[in-house]
Amino acid sequence: MTQVIKATVAEPLQRIIEARHHDPFEVLGRHLTGKKVEVTVFLPRARKVTLSDIDEPLERIEGTDLFRGKFKATKLPERYQLEWFDEQGARHQQYDPYCFTPQLPDFDLHLFGEGRHRHAYRFLGAHPWQADGIDGVLFSVWAPIAQRVSVVGDFNQWDGRTHSMRVRGSTGIWELFIPGIGSGHFYKFEIRTHSGEISLRSDPYGNAFQLRPESAGIICAETYQWQDQGWLESRRSFDWQHQPMSVYEVHLGSWQRDENGDFLNYRELAHRLCDYVQQTGFTHIELLPITEHPLDASWGYQTTGYFAPTSRFGSPDDFRYFVDHLHQHGIGVILDWVPAHFPRDRHALARFDGSALYEHEDPRQGEHQDWGTLIFNFGRNEVRNFLISSAVYWLEEFHIDGLRVDAVASMLYLDYSREAGDWIPNKHGGRENLEAVDFLHELNSVTHELHPGSLMIAEESTAWPQVSRPTWLGGLGFSMKWNMGWMHDSLSYMSKDPVYRHYHHDLLTFGLLYSFTENFMLPFSHDEVVHGKGSMINKMPGDEWRRFASLRQLYTYMFTYPGKKLLFMGNEFGQINEWNEASSLDWVLTDTHFHGGLRQLVGDLNRLYREQPALHQLDFESSGFEWIDCHDSSQSVLSYLRKGTDGSQLVVILNFTPVPRENYRIGLPQAGSYREILNSDSKFYAGSNLGNDGQIQAEQLPWMNQPHSTVLRLPPLGAIVLKPEG
Repeated sequence: MTQVIKATVAEPLQRIIEARHHDPFEVLGRHLTGKKVEVTVFLPRARKVTLSDIDEPLERIEGTDLFRGKFKATKLPERYQLEWFDEQGARHQQYDPYCFTPQLPDFDLHLFGEGRHRHAYRFLGAHPWQADGIDGVLFSVWAPIAQRVSVVGDFNQWDGRTHSMRVRGSTGIWELFIPGIGSGHFYKFEIRTHSGEISLRSDPYGNAFQLRPESAGIICAETYQWQDQGWLESRRSFDWQHQPMSVYEVHLGSWQRDENGDFLNYRELAHRLCDYVQQTGFTHIELLPITEHPLDASWGYQTTGYFAPTSRFGSPDDFRYFVDHLHQHGIGVILDWVPAHFPRDRHALARFDGSALYEHEDPRQGEHQDWGTLIFNFGRNEVRNFLISSAVYWLEEFHIDGLRVDAVASMLYLDYSREAGDWIPNKHGGRENLEAVDFLHELNSVTHELHPGSLMIAEESTAWPQVSRPTWLGGLGFSMKWNMGWMHDSLSYMSKDPVYRHYHHDLLTFGLLYSFTENFMLPFSHDEVVHGKGSMINKMPGDEWRRFASLRQLYTYMFTYPGKKLLFMGNEFGQINEWNEASSLDWVLTDTHFHGGLRQLVGDLNRLYREQPALHQLDFESSGFEWIDCHDSSQSVLSYLRKGTDGSQLVVILNFTPVPRENYRIGLPQAGSYREILNSDSKFYAGSNLGNDGQIQAEQLPWMNQPHSTVLRLPPLGAIVLKPEG
């Protein structure tokens, strides 16, 4: 029988019992007292405790779950095991977590405090670990204002009294090595604030989580063997500015589902999506955020797990397989990433340690009123470290090829979507968020330095200058920026009845005034087909034939216009209904005449874009574009040249009315014959098949400031592309 020590419980022991001791290692574990060593253990639910290495029992302190004993210092090893029996009589044996020294190197803690640790995820969170040859898991978390932090999980009955952590000086980082556990266990952090409030929190650096609505972290170790070394090597020298880049934007939960309407696993998605993307000719996919999130309807844009792929579709290794499979088949993977804001969910980052830790205390700086979310405090070293480490994590640990950074405009302006008096000016009295600007500079510099060839793409909708220019030239340092102005103008124009379009011709021509001020990507994204905006096909006016002809023409316009391309899933075949994240796309439509023709056109546009240097080599340079005629508003016709660095040229003519234009004279840049290499009105695309019989001969008649010209038949609501032969 375990002996009982009859003694008054000292105040430090009482704080251990009540789980409010700031430094449990001060009391628990192995402590030298002269020539003897005293061992103190706190084990709720234990009936009897023995030091198994020396077969000596510990004595219970009366009325508590504390056990204590003194032994010769030479007799007890520094790392000792406890054997104990619980109230049901079950036997347990484990190393005492409180006999281990601190595990985190001071250098890591120093860099983190300075905001300069690019790989903070390697030591923060929960990691399978070996301490002094003993296997276990090392837990660590940043919670500087907490009074006490404990690890709780299915290995300790979620009891916050059992595994209290040690705090590492003034760093605010708590750590604890728990021996004898490993991958697969569920865990959280239990935090006691200085006000005495106790909350259960998910690990900010957790690598995997339970399926919502549960939110515990899952301890996991990477076991995946990558096979994409060739892709990564070629990516380092990827000349994306002069190469074709056509992106298929995907929401994994609603692209396709199984026959029961349930989510597909990352591995099955990898094969289905890879086959489809290869068929349709896209070079990259872009995933709406797959970072862990509690609410399906947020589409992933209210992130709680910045270091974890969502468990909706499988494990982290399943997602590694997904990326690897696409890479092995020549398809890049871009991830939507959300550093602008985070949700208020009580299990996540909001007031994490009882204080405004990741966010601002003042709601005028710390809250997005429109979205009901919180704004990161970009001026805090540890917060910047958290976000930059997250970006590096996806590029490094999951081989992601680029990040599309969401809602950049909301980060840049202190008065973003705020009324006068509801925001705090910067130190110069301006509206620019200087701390966010510094963060973006650092983010882009670090990611490009550590992962050459990776892409950083800004969703930025204002006229902020030099978003996609290098930081050393005064820019923000992004690789590309979404061309929201072109997108809005194009959709506004195309939504108008053709009879009125000649009044709005400038919507098509204005964009060329700024088209080369940034490295632009042309997006028809998910944002344009939700919240009552209607699907792409239903934005087009007229009957079914006119709507499909207009959409075919719009896509031809996009693929021949300067800039890289992006289409949201379903847009490529004319999804009729607005996008709904809760169900699969209407794939049955692809077997019908108009929808199938549209998808065929998108595939051919992708191939044309990839194969014709004039369409992609100079996407970001004015020398790659020349107007033939931008003034024919009376007939709603546009014509222009696209040029390549190799001297190649293509002629593009678009007729934005349903009236065929017979004998339309167009200027041409050179003599000889031209071949009609694409006609959006072709019968292969479910068009009326009005064209020019494939071959056109230039005449020596100057026209439209070009040395030659020819007469064409322009199809209704159609676009044709001509290529000089020879």
